[in-house]
Amino acid sequence: MSVPSREAVAARLRAAGCVFAEEEADLILATAGTAAEAADLVERRAGGLPLEQVVGWAEFHGRRVVVEPGVFVPRRRTEFLVDQALAAAPHARVVVDLCCGSGAVGAALAAALAPLELHAADVDPAAVRCARRNLAEWGAQVHRGDLFAALPQRLRGRIDLLAANVPYVPTGEIALLPPEARDHEPRTALDGGGDGLDVLRRVAAGAPRWLAPGGRLLVETGERQAPHAVEAFTRSGLTARVHADEESAAWVVTGTRDRADTET
Repeated sequence: MSVPSREAVAARLRAAGCVFAEEEADLILATAGTAAEAADLVERRAGGLPLEQVVGWAEFHGRRVVVEPGVFVPRRRTEFLVDQALAAAPHARVVVDLCCGSGAVGAALAAALAPLELHAADVDPAAVRCARRNLAEWGAQVHRGDLFAALPQRLRGRIDLLAANVPYVPTGEIALLPPEARDHEPRTALDGGGDGLDVLRRVAAGAPRWLAPGGRLLVETGERQAPHAVEAFTRSGLTARVHADEESAAWVVTGTRDRADTET
């Protein structure tokens, strides 16, 4: 059995609806070690599996991040969250990647901020396993559980930088997502409740007890949801600000805990 040609692979992918068939064909052929593996990868992609899960990695903030089957694929627009986090807290030493998925955000932050104490958490066991692979080089502790309940109590009042790529798709809009996301990524990483802000509100409400004085919380959200996210941050006592990058369709809300606030 011979390895299929780039033209044959691209044609199969194009017929399956892949817009960037040629580029995807190159990645699949570069990944496959044998003709049989190449054929299997092509059919998995043609069947709707996200390309990143097919080849086993995603490009994110200049790094290759391992992406295992069933794990949320890091979006390129989330690089804006990383950029805003680094600008807001360039000297952070205690960092948490909440709703971490593959750990892509934590890995990007660690690459820029190390040495640091890095923690990550997710409710999905597949995500936790994947994040441990991606964050191992920084000695990160990756915890499984529901938001702050997953974190060790010794972090209360000590977190300099808390990045949370929360799910923010409204429940009623899940069906409108591309099948790669809708059918192959965990619903817990996508579904943000009725207006998409259920998890964000919980993170905003709990963050002040975990942030160090002057600590920053950064959350990605949608354009129409950003004003309501600011309200949630403000109600929890954080000083909120919206950052937007229209080119990548990315919106990030930053919340800062007052340095004079000594509650833990």
